[in-house]
Amino acid sequence: MAKKYYVVWAGRETGIFTSWDYTKKQVDKFPQAKYKSFATEAEAKAAFAKAPSYSTATKKPSTSKTAAKASLDIDLSRCDVSIFTDGGCEPNPGKAGSGVAVYINAKLAELYYGLYNPNGTNNSAELNALHQALLIAEKALKQGLTVQILSDSQYSLNCITNWAYGWKAKGWKRKVAGDIKNLDIIQQSHALYDAIKDKLAIQHVAAHVGIEGNELADRMSIYAIDQQNSAFCRYPEPIVLSDILSLRAG
Repeated sequence: MAKKYYVVWAGRETGIFTSWDYTKKQVDKFPQAKYKSFATEAEAKAAFAKAPSYSTATKKPSTSKTAAKASLDIDLSRCDVSIFTDGGCEPNPGKAGSGVAVYINAKLAELYYGLYNPNGTNNSAELNALHQALLIAEKALKQGLTVQILSDSQYSLNCITNWAYGWKAKGWKRKVAGDIKNLDIIQQSHALYDAIKDKLAIQHVAAHVGIEGNELADRMSIYAIDQQNSAFCRYPEPIVLSDILSLRAG
């Protein structure tokens, strides 16, 4: 039987999966679940980057319009420190890694990669990256700097800044029966976020539309997979932008 790739846009866990049994667990009885199978990984990745094409999907603007709007939404000069995060997984579930790009006074200053997990998911990698960004943000805030975090993962942002409040109030349980995926990292990240949220700006950014910080974090997440670094490491200087952007993308 030919291998298939399953895209889940709305489910308990979102992403691209290679196991139907695993995919079914994410969408079965999930309200307004959105998913579809594809014959190739390339088709699945392209589809996951935009809304599903079938009738229940909401139409989204063209890539060029999305990129233009995304660029307008980002202002690196509004904060002293801007931290971009991303996670990658090949396949999903599979080899996972996380990446972070840090800008100081609107200039690229540091890149980080690591937290390799041979049995991770895209969501766990995104959460790990966001957790590292929160740790960096906490340190910068203690130095009196202003900070913003920019992530392309709606899932990880919702987990930490939104859903966690309801889960915590219910003893870290869902409304619907079932365990909360990635609970440990969610609890750690949420506690950190809740302690600094009044001083922190945090927002979602579009993925793969040419936003430099997002592209760099993406390259770092895949570099973590290629290097298989379980620690979270700082990428060595000098940072040559063209060299980083020429690395394998997720």
